[in-house]
Amino acid sequence: MSAARELLQARGLVVRRGGAEVLTIPEFCLHERESVALIGPNGAGKSTMLLALASLLKPSAGEISFLGSPVIASSGDTSYRRRIAMVFQEPLLFDATVFDNVASGLKIRGVPGDEIRRRVGETLERFRIDHLAGRSARRLSGGEVQRTSLARAFATKPEVVLLDEPFTALDPPTRHGLMLDLAEVMRESGCAAVISTHDQMEALRLADRMIVMQGGRVVQSGTTSEVTANPVNEFAASFVGMENVFSGVVVSAGEGVLVLDVAGQHLEVVGSGTPGERVVLCAHPEHVVVTTVDPHHRTSARNVFPGKVSRVLQFGAVNKLYLDCGFPLVASVTSHALQDLGVAAGSRVFASFKATSVHIFRKG
Repeated sequence: MSAARELLQARGLVVRRGGAEVLTIPEFCLHERESVALIGPNGAGKSTMLLALASLLKPSAGEISFLGSPVIASSGDTSYRRRIAMVFQEPLLFDATVFDNVASGLKIRGVPGDEIRRRVGETLERFRIDHLAGRSARRLSGGEVQRTSLARAFATKPEVVLLDEPFTALDPPTRHGLMLDLAEVMRESGCAAVISTHDQMEALRLADRMIVMQGGRVVQSGTTSEVTANPVNEFAASFVGMENVFSGVVVSAGEGVLVLDVAGQHLEVVGSGTPGERVVLCAHPEHVVVTTVDPHHRTSARNVFPGKVSRVLQFGAVNKLYLDCGFPLVASVTSHALQDLGVAAGSRVFASFKATSVHIFRKG
C-alpha cells in the first residue's frame, strides 16, 4: 500500500504583528485524508495558522506549498483557494436561502446548473438540512447556520478543509450532534482537514493527529493517542483532559516503581527517578475509581485513598466528582454509576487508581 501524498506543507513559517512574532512553525505537513487538530487556549496562534494556510494572511517569513508548488498569499492566482475551503467560528452567510448559500461556491467556480442542484442537494442531505433549502439564512438557529456554513464548504469538494473553532458558539447537544455528522462527512468525502479547537473531545473525535500550541509555538505534536497518553509538560496535560495534575517528590525508586510524596501522602507509580527529585504527575479522571466501601482487599490498584466529595458537576452523560483526598482529585463517572454510588457533595468515599494509569514527567 502506497504512502499518502503530502498535500499541504509549511516550513519556517513566521507571522509578525506589531513587530512581535505571533506564530512560529518550523515545519508542518498535512497528508491526504488526514485530519489534524490544533489545540490550545485563545491566543495560542491556532486561527493565525489557519489563516496563513488558507492564503488569507501573508507570512512574514517561510513558505507554504500545496502538492509541492509554492502558495503565495499576495498572488492573484486563485487556483489554490479553489481546492481548499475554510469554515470560520462566526459563519458569514449571505442574505439568501440556504440553497443559494450552499451553491455560492459552486457558482463562483462556474459549475453547470444541473450539477449545482445535484451537489447542493446531496450536501444538504448529508448535513441534515435538506428540509431548510428554501429558508432564509436570517431565520436559522445557531446550529442550522453552522450546518449551512459547513455544507457550503463541502459542496465544493475541497481537497483540504480548514475549520476554525466550528462548534464554539453552540450548546452542548447541538455541538455533539453536529460533530458526529461532520466526522461522518469527513470520512466519506476523504478530504484532509486542519481543525482548531480548545476542546479535547473535539480533537479526539475529529482528528488523527494533535498539535498542542501555546504562544504561537508548537508544544507537542503526535497522534491523538500519543499526545493524550504522554503529554510532555503540565501545559500539554491540561489540554488533553488530564485534570489531575499535581506535584510530588520521589521518596524511593526500585524495580520500575516510584514511591512519591504528594501533600504528605504516598503514591506508587510506574517509572524511573531519583530520591529527592521533584516531579509532576497527571492522570485522566476516567482512570480514578470511586467506591463507598474500602476497596483495599478487592482491587489491584496500588493507590487507595479515603476522601470526601467536594462537589459533583454534570457534563452530558458524564459526571465529574471533585474529591479531597488530602490532595485534590477528579473522577469521571457515568450518570448510571453515580446513581448506584448514591453520593453527593459531602459524601465520604474511597478513590483508587493503578500505578500504571499515572503519567509522570520531571518538573521544569
